[in-house]
Amino acid sequence: MSRRCDLLDTGPMSGHNVSHSNIKTNRRFNVNLCNVTLPSDVLGQKFKMRIAAKTLRTVDFKGGLDGFLIGTKNHKLTDKAKKIKKQIVKANADIEAA
Repeated sequence: MSRRCDLLDTGPMSGHNVSHSNIKTNRRFNVNLCNVTLPSDVLGQKFKMRIAAKTLRTVDFKGGLDGFLIGTKNHKLTDKAKKIKKQIVKANADIEAA
């Protein structure tokens, strides 16, 4: 299982450990991934995902999964998130049409 966020595809970064004598050795900065179940109010479904803690804070700030996906541009989202967003947009269009 790769260490990537299911919503924004955030992955590990690389950098250096720097010693007191300024010797640099390579290291990885892994993403803080959390297993969460996010409900969609419009679809009435729950989605099990593995997302970064930073992304989870943003989802809470935006008012849930629906608000986060609608407010995020498609090029930033993963394929899984794009499919969910497409379903949400379609459901919103059906609700407004009725």
